[in-house]
Amino acid sequence: MVTLVRIALWLGFIFPCGLAVPALAQSLRTVPLDAVLEGEPIRILVDGLQPNEEVTLEASRWYAGVSCTPRAFRSRIRLRADASGRIDLDRMSPLSGSYQGIDPRGLFWSMTPLPGNAFAGSSDTTRVDLVLQRQATAPLHASIRLLPASPDVVVTRVAELPGAVFARLPGKVRRPALIVLGGSEGGASIADAAAPLASHGFAVLALPYFSPPDAEGRQEVPGLPAGFVEMPIEFLEGAHAWLAKQEDVDIDRIGVHGTSAGASFALLAGVHLDWVDAVVASVPSDVVFDGWGPGIEEGRHSAFSVHGTPLPFVPQIGYEEEMANAARGEEVRVRKVYERGRAARPDLAVAARIPVERIRGQVMVIGSYDDQMWPSGMMAQQLAERRMEAGLPVTALLFTDASHLLYDTGYAPTTTRNLGLRKVGGSPQADAHAQAEIWPATIRFLKDALGVSEDQPASKRGQRAFR
Repeated sequence: MVTLVRIALWLGFIFPCGLAVPALAQSLRTVPLDAVLEGEPIRILVDGLQPNEEVTLEASRWYAGVSCTPRAFRSRIRLRADASGRIDLDRMSPLSGSYQGIDPRGLFWSMTPLPGNAFAGSSDTTRVDLVLQRQATAPLHASIRLLPASPDVVVTRVAELPGAVFARLPGKVRRPALIVLGGSEGGASIADAAAPLASHGFAVLALPYFSPPDAEGRQEVPGLPAGFVEMPIEFLEGAHAWLAKQEDVDIDRIGVHGTSAGASFALLAGVHLDWVDAVVASVPSDVVFDGWGPGIEEGRHSAFSVHGTPLPFVPQIGYEEEMANAARGEEVRVRKVYERGRAARPDLAVAARIPVERIRGQVMVIGSYDDQMWPSGMMAQQLAERRMEAGLPVTALLFTDASHLLYDTGYAPTTTRNLGLRKVGGSPQADAHAQAEIWPATIRFLKDALGVSEDQPASKRGQRAFR
């Protein structure tokens, strides 16, 4: 469904989700769009302008991103109406402004922070305010709300699994389950991913698996390992057992979605856990690297283990030295640490390969060749090639110029992600375009691999084992 935000200037209309509301002459009516999920197409139209009239269109919002504190963001473009007095951002390039080229999402992702949060609009972080400026007339206003998840999604904390949350739509339906794993940031932040995915019909368990201590030695999620060291793949068996007890979960349809270090975990789960039916590995590695954590010496321990046996691994080389660049005001590119390790010991890289050809379920890999956290583009490509060589299905989304931060919908501001000394790669436009492609493709892949039809009977696969 395409949601229209229509700015009507003369006997025009505003159309939310196909409903027509008369607008007053020379005025703008705003209709709240409370049911628009982020990632759904949004079309912005302006009607009633003079032929070839030039106007300015601004978009503003409060946005938190990876920070817990929202900041005010704004984008601005200059546009020229067509011969009929219309502007359609699906078909029109700005004359100048925050982005270039035809881009329906451009106003959203190209926002930059305002100095001192100088924005008097709503503090609702889901709301985007639009302002149309014409010469010699008062500005006209509209707004649209981008909901990260359906308001119907029910989210509950899981007491048995530290830091975990469970999200699903209501109803007496046994839904396919999805276990979601975060990356090297650890802690409980992965909880934010549960409700957006649950909005599309999955029963989602967002599962933290380690929680690094802060500068004062406190863990965000007590009870989890403090380091990412010899993480047992069978840790996920506890999640599987908990899901099996839920009446609204179809235990015979389970996927695992992992990002970054969590992507390696997801792939290894597909290799070693027979109940995994689908794997999404976003910005993954194709080999196991060494683990890290408080008091852990670089290059001494594997990141993962199976039945208490550490998996072969490739050691990183020079992490502390690379991070020390920041103190000198120099760029930090963590990617180099992994490339040095792999270049120094190609024999270890062979032994440490994640054997994706052993994954019996469906596999999706996502990577970018400009990823500066680690070379996810080439590693995702190698994973896909090994699946193809074995004659197994694989879905691969590979991007040449995006960054490490690809988990989003393409509507969030991407302009500040690469400004610090610690580089993630990519460009704002490349990241937004990649995210806009990845999000719906991931939903389609999971629906195809797991199924979300309410009348589809659960499969009868019998007892499955750890291997």
